[in-house]
Amino acid sequence: MSQLTTEEERLYWKYWIENKDPKAGDMLVKRYIPLVSFHVQRISVNLPKSVSRGDVRSLGMMGLFDALERFEPNRDLKFDTYASFRIRGAILDGLRKEDWLPRSVREKTKKIEVAVEKLEQKHMRKIGAKEIAEELNVSEEEVYTAMNENFFANVLSMDENPQDQEDKEGLSHHIKDDMTLMPEEQLMKKELYKELAKVIETLNEKEQLVLQLFYKEELTLTEIGKIMSLSTSRISQIHSKAIYKLRTLLQGATL
Repeated sequence: MSQLTTEEERLYWKYWIENKDPKAGDMLVKRYIPLVSFHVQRISVNLPKSVSRGDVRSLGMMGLFDALERFEPNRDLKFDTYASFRIRGAILDGLRKEDWLPRSVREKTKKIEVAVEKLEQKHMRKIGAKEIAEELNVSEEEVYTAMNENFFANVLSMDENPQDQEDKEGLSHHIKDDMTLMPEEQLMKKELYKELAKVIETLNEKEQLVLQLFYKEELTLTEIGKIMSLSTSRISQIHSKAIYKLRTLLQGATL
């Protein structure tokens, strides 16, 4: 994040909150722009190439501006946390409003689903990406990419708020207090983590490492590539394959 001393940042917040000082607002935006880059990177990993990274970044910047306008410093909440919810929410809301998944990808996904059903009925077992690729005469990478993109589209749909659509406040804009989880929610969360841990153990060493560095250590794909001495595109491929395997293995589980 942009380098500001604690005192400088405190003063900028004071000028912004009390007077909406434009210079203070600009400095605070620059200070927190890396938050936008962070969420753009993580969300864009599963988006098709037809979606412009610049468009996703613009949505994230709108979320940052919105967070700056709405933030109440007297609440017991760090701006980083609040802005992250707003930025991610703005990106997901923007993607939902556009038909960002091309028709060609949807058609390819449908063909893959039909092939999976056909092969599973034939062999009476789970089918791997290689077998699907051979059935459809496409590359394994195309199978991974299409299924992951479709999976992310489903996540976007699930995140929609069926109520109060007019105020544009999606579920992703509401900050959930994990300290008030109901007992059944805590149990479900614990079971999900246990199931996920078991599935992750079935991945190969490189796939496990990429997931750990990306989701736990919060490194970018480029940073992971440098650590593993692999190109960013190769790390992206490993990530896609790992997510595809997790999605397949967790299919049918209670989420």
